This record gives sequence, C-alpha cells and structure tokens, in this order.
Amino acid sequence: MDPVPFNALAVQDRPIQAELLAAIRRVVERGRYVLGEEVRTFERDFAAACGSAHAVGVANGTDAMRLALEAAGVQAGDEVVTVAHTATFTALAISMLGARPVFCDIEPAAMTMDPAQLERAITPRTRAILPVHLYGQMADMDAIVEIGQRRGLSVIEDCAQSHFARFQGRLAGSIGVAGAFSFYPTKNLGALGDGGAVTTDDAALARRVRELRNGGQADRYRHAWKGVNSRLDEIQAAVLSVKLAHVAAATAERRAQAARYDAALAGVAPPRALPGREHVYHLYVIRHPRRDALAEHLAAHGIGALVHYPIPVHLQPAYQDLGMKEGSLPETERAAREVLSLPLYPGLTEAQQARVIEAVNAFTAVHA
Repeated sequence: MDPVPFNALAVQDRPIQAELLAAIRRVVERGRYVLGEEVRTFERDFAAACGSAHAVGVANGTDAMRLALEAAGVQAGDEVVTVAHTATFTALAISMLGARPVFCDIEPAAMTMDPAQLERAITPRTRAILPVHLYGQMADMDAIVEIGQRRGLSVIEDCAQSHFARFQGRLAGSIGVAGAFSFYPTKNLGALGDGGAVTTDDAALARRVRELRNGGQADRYRHAWKGVNSRLDEIQAAVLSVKLAHVAAATAERRAQAARYDAALAGVAPPRALPGREHVYHLYVIRHPRRDALAEHLAAHGIGALVHYPIPVHLQPAYQDLGMKEGSLPETERAAREVLSLPLYPGLTEAQQARVIEAVNAFTAVHA
C-alpha cells in the first residue's frame, strides 16, 4: 500500500496553486520585492484576523520572538521564564539577546506552561514571561498574565503553533504585550519558505519592532537602534495573503480529522482540548509509555509519525551551561518520553486516517 506521509505540503497547496502562482506573478510584474505593498497588506489583514491593532512581518518565527522581547525591554543579563517542552528555537530567541532562559515545568494535560511552576521560577532578574502555545492549544493565559501583571513582567506569547487558537474567546497573540508567529511552511498558516510576524496593541512596541527588523532605522539611513536584517519579503507576504483567506477552512478540516482520531483511537492518551481553549490542531499528539516501539510499528506499516519533542531544551547540549540535570522538570521529561505526533493536515484522506487508526489500535491491543 502507498505510505501515509506525516505531512504533505504539496497536497495541501494543490487546491490553491493557481492563486499562489497568480500572487507570485503579481509581485514579479510589480518589481518590488522588499517592504512593499504586499507586506503592508498582509500585516494589516493578519493583525485584524488576530484581533490585534498591529502586525509586523519579519523573516522568521525566531526573529519574531527575539524582536518582540527586545522591543519589550529585555536586555543582556535579564532572565526570561519559558518552558523546555518546545522547539529549541524558543530558547534561542532569548539567548540571541544575551538574556538567560529559565525553564519552568508544564501542566500535564495541555503540556503548556504550569502557572504554579512559573511563580517559583521568577527571580529579581526576570524581565519577561514567554509562554508557548503548544500543538495548537493555548497556555493558561489568565493565570500567566495575572502573574505577569502582579510581578511587573511583560508577557510575550509564542504563537508559532497556534494561529487563530483561542483562550476564553481571545485569539492567540492578542492577550500578552505581544505575540510572535512563525510562517514556516508546516505551520497552520505557512509560507513557501520562512516568515514570521509580531502582533501587538502597543503602537510604540510595533514601531520599535519595525525599526529593529530593518537595521534599527527610524528613518532611511538614520539608525536609532542596533537592529537586525529581518524582513518579511514581498513574495512570502503575497503567498500568506492567499493562504490567510483559506485558513479557516483548513482549521475546520484539522478539527474534523482530530475528532475522527478522538472517536476511534484506543489505548493511547489523545490530546485534550481543555475547557475555554479552542484547539487548532497544528499537531495531533498522543501519549503512550512505549512511544518508540509504537513509532517503529507505524513506520513498518508505511505510516509517518514524528516526536515533538524528544529532547527537552534544558537537556540539550547547547544549554548544559544552565546546569539543569535530568529530573529537573519531571512533567516535561515525561512528555518527551511519551509524545508522538500522528499525520494530520488538510488533504489527509479518511482512508489514510483509517490506516493510521488501524495500525495504532493493533499496537495498543498488544501493548496496553
């Protein structure tokens, strides 16, 4: 039988290929490739879709976090509290500023920042909190923002996996001081290359990010800050504008696929959409104590599956200087041993899903 890939970007883009090519052609015919009309249009529309006053396009999601943190006042020597159950790029955005990531543990149900652990991780050097909205579900923003406000700390949301997810009716990227988004091709709103954006209601912060992304220029050739070169290009902005119009339908398809998995899978812990949190299923992540054996079983049946993420950030070689050992974050480390992402994306057929379900259930029937 044909394999079931973990993801298939060409399959997702095929229904809108003509629109994508027309958008690219429009940019080529206009002959403006950096910080032009396409970027301005996408920024305006993305901000509105996210329920924010401003959106600033940047080169990638890591830069979105780094520039949002910098614009919020994080400097070298400061501490930023985040989680270790995430892509290491979250911590790298902090390190790029010369700041120090401090990791707190996760709540086991959503596998997002545990507010109780957050409180304990704050020190006099803490300047900001960077919760990660993981797998398509938002962290407990009411509790996190309350702690941030009480302790005088900026809350920057890592929204790379949560485009248009909601917490208590509020959209990802619209609750903290700023939200940082990635448009990497596999994201729910993905470009045909790299891209990112910062959303905020703070006009001064948005202006600072716009300047920082363009070398720190306040005006042409007048550099107010030591900025970086991190600009969303016109072609990617045009592509994202096309995809923005289709993202609601794509999200509905993701949710329908997740519901089919929820109803049919046995013997695994499925993702839980917690009360008040609207999941957008960037990933469909199950948990099983024999995760590695399950992944090998699926591979033997031609089914793609990935682990997000097998090595917590605090145990990565790059962060050994923090001095955290195995056992420091028990819920994070347990998740890293148990999580497995199953195929879920627009264009995945019900027949393909049925094969995934059959293979998982065959394994769990033997390995309860």
